[in-house]
Amino acid sequence: MILIAGGGIAGLVMGLTLHQLGLPFRVYERVAEPRPLGVGINLQPNSVRELFDLGLEAELDALGVRTRQYGFYSKHGQEIWVEPRGLHAGYHWPQFSVHRGHFQMMLLRVLRARAGAESVVTGAGVVGFESTDQGATLILSDGRRVTGDLAIAADGIHSAIRRQMVPDEGEPIWNGAIMWRGTTRAAQFLGGNAMFLAGHDSKRFVAYPISGPDPDTGLSEINWIAELRVDPARAMSKGDWNRPADKGDFAPAFEGWDFGWVDCPALIAGSGLVYEYPMVDREPLPSWTHGCVTLMGDAAHATYPVGSNGASLAIIDARKIGAALRAHGVGRAALLAYEAEMRPRVERILRANRGKGPDAVMQMVEDRTGGTRYDDINTVIPRAELATHAEHYKQLSGFSVDVLNGQPPILGAV
Repeated sequence: MILIAGGGIAGLVMGLTLHQLGLPFRVYERVAEPRPLGVGINLQPNSVRELFDLGLEAELDALGVRTRQYGFYSKHGQEIWVEPRGLHAGYHWPQFSVHRGHFQMMLLRVLRARAGAESVVTGAGVVGFESTDQGATLILSDGRRVTGDLAIAADGIHSAIRRQMVPDEGEPIWNGAIMWRGTTRAAQFLGGNAMFLAGHDSKRFVAYPISGPDPDTGLSEINWIAELRVDPARAMSKGDWNRPADKGDFAPAFEGWDFGWVDCPALIAGSGLVYEYPMVDREPLPSWTHGCVTLMGDAAHATYPVGSNGASLAIIDARKIGAALRAHGVGRAALLAYEAEMRPRVERILRANRGKGPDAVMQMVEDRTGGTRYDDINTVIPRAELATHAEHYKQLSGFSVDVLNGQPPILGAV
């Protein structure tokens, strides 16, 4: 039996992977009744390939949109770099923009349908573990103890299992930026199914649709993010992903950000509840595995939400663990093989995201123009330099077009 701590995206895809392999498992989730919380996320082609391999293509199409375009713009709404995405970029798999909570609920529903309702135990928070080289025990919040061959920590940025492994680590690291996130019913922009980021390091706005146009109104659900850098001495609830916020804390900073092709103040004004998220990550660890227990997803490598890559990394973790189990059997050797492959890779991504990853081009433009308008982006940053910058991050993150298209799904035929 393989024990999974956490029923978020990482833990549920891990469960689906183990079911696909025919391996017994249980997911232990602290929430008694999971609800579709959160806002939009993106699933990159490398993770969509794996979700399709799990038979979820129709489910994904029913949930969100196949992202067509991704672009960076100055604080004046001037184009810096725009590129096609997913199938439009030549990948064999699309990129999806979806509502995080609806995606999680779909994974939960499908897992229960395939593996049985008992495969996910709710109201069962994991508060600690015990492990040897032969097995693992999870200690639950109500005092129960469950024992298995392996345990996988998919319990997020505040992982109790990571805290036990690294007791002196402390709170997540905040870089002084806050993101306010919401969704608004509005018209799509830039030709539809497009994602944009505008601004620079201390002030930016991001938006993309997470539903297709309503046949009656023509409006879509638009996910948006307003980000500001504030006084880092401000007290923050670090890692609380569902903290309601006051629009008055940030909306005035984006007055005038109506670019003609999108009206950012209108998106803010037209939304309902808005959530406040600190921009936090954690330092890379020298090891993820203790005995027969290992970390995955945010428990292993919480990183800034740069490059639209966080959920995709968690999905890849699950599939790599599955491949290691198939290659090495259900034991510590499989966990060590997974860690040896993934830990160096995600550490490079985490450090790149601290340097703003692909988003860095917006600050480069701000610095080189002094914040003024320009007539031709080539006079600010040559397009060849922009293309090289974009490709570098794709290669680092494992979704370079040629490389990904040349690979089969991680597990392939099962």
